[in-house]
Amino acid sequence: MADPIRYYTDEHIPNAVAQELRRRGIDAITTAEAGMLGQDDEEQLIFATGQARVLCTMDVDFLTLAYTVADHGGIVFARGRSIGEIVMSLVFIHAALSAEQMLGKLERI
Repeated sequence: MADPIRYYTDEHIPNAVAQELRRRGIDAITTAEAGMLGQDDEEQLIFATGQARVLCTMDVDFLTLAYTVADHGGIVFARGRSIGEIVMSLVFIHAALSAEQMLGKLERI
């Protein structure tokens, strides 16, 4: 069986998103919980990849990184979405894709 997606939410994503994902049994951590507040975008992506996590963000800089850093664990871009929309989209992605299927991918929600 394929490994399920585990999420890492950056500073731009409200902490409530990770809390709601965990309430639904999905592994999710925030930038603050990981001790990564204030780190630059590339370091955030390196950390998420090293932890085998898909990074969830609203930061447009990650759109460029998604294509210039080929070896990453996956990025979900959620700009302009409410907390509820983000949570439901991440739940859907979690149900539809495996961690392996997200490798090097960018999903826009």
